[in-house]
Amino acid sequence: MELSSLLNRFNEPETLKMAKLGRELRAKGIDVIDLSLGEPDFDTPQHIKDAAIKAINDNWSHYTPVPGFLDLREAVCTKLKRDNNLDYAPENIVTSTGAKQSLANAILALVDEGDEVIIPTPYWVTYSELVKIARGKVVEIRTSVENHFKATAAEVEAAITPRTKVFMFSSPCNPSGAVYNKAELESLAAVFRKYPNIAIISDEIYEYINFVGKHESIAQFEDLKDRVVLINGLSKGFAMTGWRLGYIAASAQIAKACEKLQGQFTSGTNSITQKAAVAALTGDLRPSMEMTEEFTRRRARTLQLVSEIPGFKCFEPEGAFYVFPDVSAYYGKSDGTNTIQNAADLSMYILNNAHVSSVMGDAFGEPKCVRFSFANSMGNIEKAWGRIKEALAKLK
Repeated sequence: MELSSLLNRFNEPETLKMAKLGRELRAKGIDVIDLSLGEPDFDTPQHIKDAAIKAINDNWSHYTPVPGFLDLREAVCTKLKRDNNLDYAPENIVTSTGAKQSLANAILALVDEGDEVIIPTPYWVTYSELVKIARGKVVEIRTSVENHFKATAAEVEAAITPRTKVFMFSSPCNPSGAVYNKAELESLAAVFRKYPNIAIISDEIYEYINFVGKHESIAQFEDLKDRVVLINGLSKGFAMTGWRLGYIAASAQIAKACEKLQGQFTSGTNSITQKAAVAALTGDLRPSMEMTEEFTRRRARTLQLVSEIPGFKCFEPEGAFYVFPDVSAYYGKSDGTNTIQNAADLSMYILNNAHVSSVMGDAFGEPKCVRFSFANSMGNIEKAWGRIKEALAKLK
């Protein structure tokens, strides 16, 4: 049977592939420490679970409106006002089965064949693949460790052409941990004011995991707000990865377009999750803040351990829960059996010899780097980096 050519346009996420390889080794009895997946190793806070249990007992078990229950969309608006001083109405909100679906909705609603989408590297693995699914063209802006993995206004403007339709970025960034401050966003906003036909997709799902101060959204600039599609969700800040709920805040025109698409793909997302999400968005944020405090401690320890690895060049992440070192000093080295040619080789070498899973930087548009998560226990982090140091010492 001949399958659709669509499947040849994009790749399987490397994050999921590496997690799968790690599970396969674990099934053979090998102790693999997972530093590959972006998932908090915390349980969902109790008050959110209680809201879900109540929703089950209250029989919230039927189909839901495509964009989400009204009380959930109101809760999103409340959160955006409370945390970001952004004014949105329920008609501007569409909730989806995870922020990944929110991103897919937005890209499919905005991008036509041949349209260009500017994405600073490194970027989350799915960004480029969703653009390819939409038959758009990815235009990368290469950033580096030296400039803290952020695109400058001049670099963005230089990448713009008459075919540019969307600028897409994340802050805090997965995988680099870069966080754009208000002045940096203002400089980008000044560029976009010159090009009124460009939409901006701003992925802010790591908002609460911020180590450098107040989260800033590019949607705060009122004259740009209707061109911004703000993406967020509950997975990272509330340890709700398996609950699957993301959302957009956008102009009514874009929100209706996303609702139309979602109506054919999945309809409304899980009813019980939606009721739990209301409790998450409007309830006590202390569990989220305590989680970030623990990530802060792990970040400090991880950076200390990474600094002990010869040849690793590492930017200190300002948000999210990853380090993304430049590992290119190991390219060309060998242990006599394995020769490291690229980030993929090094990532596989670490998996097979140190039994620690990571993700090669090529997946994020940055071939010199490898992503390591610190969303694991302190004990596992210390054990993992000890193994990595020992394995890499064998490469000459």
